Amino acid sequence: MPVILIANPKGGVGKSTVATNTAGYLARRGHAVMLGDVDKQQSARRWLALRPADLPLIQGWDFDGEQTVKPPKGVSHVVMDSPAGLSGKKLRALYKLADQILIPLQPSLFDIQATFDFVQKLQELRAENGGNDKRPQLAIVGMRAKEGTLSVQQLQDFLRELGVPVLGLLRDTQNYVQLAARGLTLWDVAQSRVERDLAQWQPLTAWLEGRHA
Repeated sequence: MPVILIANPKGGVGKSTVATNTAGYLARRGHAVMLGDVDKQQSARRWLALRPADLPLIQGWDFDGEQTVKPPKGVSHVVMDSPAGLSGKKLRALYKLADQILIPLQPSLFDIQATFDFVQKLQELRAENGGNDKRPQLAIVGMRAKEGTLSVQQLQDFLRELGVPVLGLLRDTQNYVQLAARGLTLWDVAQSRVERDLAQWQPLTAWLEGRHA
């Protein structure tokens, strides 16, 4: 059962956007998905409360990150939305639970610095476990990227030096905001409305399904 952790200690980078759309994609693919909310803001839980009942089911799951627990039987995929400031015992618990860690960040100096430190910490955790275990897999996705801007160029330069696979840059669009306000994802509306966004998600979905190798 894959456990996918969406994490970055920097707040406001788009973790809940990635988490909800990841869960929405997997649910649309027919998987039995549980969306865990480790964030005190409970963004994922509020989003689930808005989700129309006629859409593919996504179950909720409260997980405090302090102990390893198993989701109910029948769940095939778990997506976890993590809080800002993730560190210490909570980070260790989630790291041990995760099969994949997807790290969103925005093209800003503050996001870049926080993400660099976070990746270093994850690598330290891997070294503590012997360094041979490839689990969890790490990947990065850029958020709210505006093509042709200096900030995006700086972000791309940084990502090339980080040594973690980059799944792409998601554009700055109101589609995510408008869909989230209705409990929806890119996969719950007509493809023609979000065609460009779905194309940007293709490398992410391939990674989620293990088709990146």
